[in-house]
Amino acid sequence: MVRWFATIRSAICAFRSMSAAYERLGMATTWQKILLFYQGVLDNGDKRTDSWLLVYSPVPITCIFLCYLLLIWVGPKLMAQRQPVNLKPVLIMYNFAMVCLSAYMFYEFTASSWLANYSILCQPVDYNTSPLAMRMAKVCWWFYFSKVIELSDTLFFILRKKNSQLTFLHVYHHGTMIFNWWAGVKYVAGGQSFLIGLINSLVHVVMYLYYGLAAMGPHMQQYLWWKRYLTSLQLLQFFIVTIHTSYNLFTDCDFPDSMNAVVFAYSLSLIVLFRNFYYQSYLTKKSKQT
Repeated sequence: MVRWFATIRSAICAFRSMSAAYERLGMATTWQKILLFYQGVLDNGDKRTDSWLLVYSPVPITCIFLCYLLLIWVGPKLMAQRQPVNLKPVLIMYNFAMVCLSAYMFYEFTASSWLANYSILCQPVDYNTSPLAMRMAKVCWWFYFSKVIELSDTLFFILRKKNSQLTFLHVYHHGTMIFNWWAGVKYVAGGQSFLIGLINSLVHVVMYLYYGLAAMGPHMQQYLWWKRYLTSLQLLQFFIVTIHTSYNLFTDCDFPDSMNAVVFAYSLSLIVLFRNFYYQSYLTKKSKQT
């Protein structure tokens, strides 16, 4: 049995035994059961990453998410009677900094997996504290933290009064990635999940390069004819992840099927949403022009 199921099962067993003890004493309450289960979730994560920023408990990242939703609700209202903020220098610096961070993560994912002889088809998580195992765990954390940084994209849209960019796809993608990778770093920092980080980091090098060039001004538009192909690249990554994850769901691989199932469902949802975005942005406009 893979470590994921073993740890979760032990947490549930501990929860049940403690709940039974409370019930025998006539002291059990719903709140106590929630606390016991929550403590089990906290204590059964990857011990290597528990002390890292925003990892041990889901509470901090949940608070960040709630602040993010509050920003989306309140931000446009506060900006309604104000002029758009000129963020050109900030956007140029931010986007090219994200290019550098994404390139660094792509290199680390590639180097760590290559040096550790990772299998593309089936790779269990290495929970050791060896240099290579820790190197992979650390780049997984950086990838997770980059998703927190990327919430700034939404803030910039609001300050620039680009409210049309605050689509369901944008909010859904940004809001859910932080939770997906919290769970990834908390429980499976490495293993099969490395491929998602590797591919997505490469795509984000291209994406933030596009945004950085676009932020430089209208004179760059003549060089940005490839936006459509950027969306195609984003779709391609989701197809690759879906196929890769579905393969692991039906093979005997020592990586949690529960995690594979979540990634599979999530990738399908992004395929549907990005396909609709592609259709509305390029195919529909092209048909109207003709």
